[in-house]
Amino acid sequence: MQYVKPLHLFQNLVKSNASQGGRLLGLDVGVKYVGLAISDLDNKIASPLSVLVRKKTNIDLVAHDFQSLISELSLVGFVVGYPFDRQRLAPDATQVKLFIDDPSETGKLDGLKFTFWDERFTSKNVELLIKPLSLHPVLAKTVVDKFAAVQILQAYLDYVNKKENRLAGAATS
Repeated sequence: MQYVKPLHLFQNLVKSNASQGGRLLGLDVGVKYVGLAISDLDNKIASPLSVLVRKKTNIDLVAHDFQSLISELSLVGFVVGYPFDRQRLAPDATQVKLFIDDPSETGKLDGLKFTFWDERFTSKNVELLIKPLSLHPVLAKTVVDKFAAVQILQAYLDYVNKKENRLAGAATS
């Protein structure tokens, strides 16, 4: 996998979309679970997809799952939630980088591009929204992870689409 700047990931997607199409996968990486969200075909709206169990022993399986998702859903890139903190390196940031590095080292995700997107407060926001539902703790955790991934991906899509519209508007002026 190759890191690219956020706007470059989308610009490459727009260029390739004309010929072959492609979608983005949002990831909310946690210690035990990885929430997944998928963009629509127009890359405007994020929807919850699933949750992967994260263990050091199943990295090859995770890479295989990603390979399957890439082919089944026409994925062209990942938007990975990253806990940006200007004051210090957050411990969660190390976990995210390790999660990206491990499946990359299997060689199964060569050529795939990814970018990081600010994930601060996404899980907390979802937790507050679902608290009144009184869900079983295991179910609540998977709902939080999936919808945190949705928030990460939707924030990214909103940003890049707004930027693209501005650039397109400036080009026609």
